[in-house]
Amino acid sequence: MQLEVLNDQGQSTAKVDAPETLFNREYNQDLVHQLVVAYQANARQGTRAQKDRQQVKHTTAKPFKQKGTGRARAGMSSSPLWRGGGRIFPNSPEENFTQKLNKKMYRAGMASIFSQLAREGRVAVVEQIKVDSPKTKQLAAKFKSMKLDSVLVIADEVDENLYLASRNLGNVLVVEPRYADPVSLVHYKKVLVTPGAIDKLKEMFA
Repeated sequence: MQLEVLNDQGQSTAKVDAPETLFNREYNQDLVHQLVVAYQANARQGTRAQKDRQQVKHTTAKPFKQKGTGRARAGMSSSPLWRGGGRIFPNSPEENFTQKLNKKMYRAGMASIFSQLAREGRVAVVEQIKVDSPKTKQLAAKFKSMKLDSVLVIADEVDENLYLASRNLGNVLVVEPRYADPVSLVHYKKVLVTPGAIDKLKEMFA
C-alpha cells in the first residue's frame, strides 16, 4: 500500500510505501461499529439521576375518594402512572456504561479503519506540521492553502506552539499516535500522518 505525500499547497508530490499490516487490511464493518460504540460508551460519565416514587415531592393524602368518581382508584400522587410521579426503574448516578473490548479487537479495528481510509484516499503523509508561533490564524492559513477544511493530524511529536495554535480550530485536531481514537478517524475528512507517526502506529496497531 502506498500513501500520497502532500506539500504545503496540498499537492501530491510523491508516494511512499506504508506497512501492509496497518493500511491494507480487510475492512470489518461490524468490528469497527463495535469499536466506535464501545469508545463512545466508555466516555460517558453516568452522572444522570432520576427519582423513584419515594424520592419525589408529594403528599400522602389520597387524591380523591375511592368510589363514586368514575375514575380509576388512586392512593397517592407519587404513582409512576401519574404525571410528576416517580420512575419505576430510575437511572442512578452510579450507572456504569463501560464496555469491555479486547486489545486484539481494538488493534484490529483501528487497523481496519486506517486501511479503509487509505483505500478512500483520506490518508496522506506530510513531512512535518509546524508553526513558528502559537497563532491560530497561522495554522488556519496553512490548512487553507492545503485546501483542507476538516483534518486530523497525527504527528509523532506535538510541540506547544502546534497545540496552542490548533486547539481553537473546531475542524482541526492535532494528536500524537497514542491519542488517536476511532471516532476522530471516522469523523474528519482527511487524516495527515507524519513518517515518525506511521512507525509508532505500526507498533501500536499492526
